[in-house]
Amino acid sequence: MNHELVDAVVFDVGRVLYHWELRHLFGKMVGDPARLEKLLGEVVTEEWHFLHDAGRPLSQMVPERIALYPEFAEEIRAYATRFNETIPGPVEGSHELVERLDARGVPLFAITNFGAEFWAGFRPQHRIFDRFRDIVVSGQERIAKPDPAIFALSARRFGHDPARMLFIDDNPANVESARVSGWQVHHFTHAASLESDLAARGLI
Repeated sequence: MNHELVDAVVFDVGRVLYHWELRHLFGKMVGDPARLEKLLGEVVTEEWHFLHDAGRPLSQMVPERIALYPEFAEEIRAYATRFNETIPGPVEGSHELVERLDARGVPLFAITNFGAEFWAGFRPQHRIFDRFRDIVVSGQERIAKPDPAIFALSARRFGHDPARMLFIDDNPANVESARVSGWQVHHFTHAASLESDLAARGLI
C-alpha cells in the first residue's frame, strides 16, 4: 500500500480514545425500559447534545429542555452535572497506540467535538492528553466537525500541512470532510485496524 508521508497524527476523542454513550448514565437512573428509550430517543439525544459540542452553553440548553420535557427534569439536570458518567473508559487498544506513537516522537494532536464545560471537567482527569501537543475542542471554538472550518482552524493551529497529517475519526461524515479538506484519513472501527494502518505507514 502506498502512503504519503505523515508528519503528525490527529485523533478524535469520543469513540476513538474513549467510549461514549448517554445510556451509560441514564441506564443507572431510569428503571423503566420504555421511559429510558423515550429519554434517549427524544429528550436527551445525541443530536441535542451536539448543540453543546457546537458551542451552546448548558445554561441555555438545560432550562429550554426542561421547559419542553418537565417530566424529565431530573435526567436533563443529570446530563449537565454527571456527564463524565457517559464516558465509561478507554477504547480498547487505542491508548497503547498513542503511547507507541509518542515514544517514536510522532507529533500528536486531537480534534474533538466536546462541549467546553464538559471538556473542562473531563480533560484534567486523563493524563493521556499530556502526550498531545494541541487539542482543538469544538465547544471552545464554536465550530464542530464535520464543518470544514474546524479542519482549516486545526491545520493553522497545528502548524502542519493537512496533506502530511493523518486524521483518525469514527464518524464517516467527519472523515469525509477531512479528506475533502486535504487531510490523510483513517476511518476508525477498532484499534487493531488502526494499528495495521499505522504500521503500513511506518509510524509504529
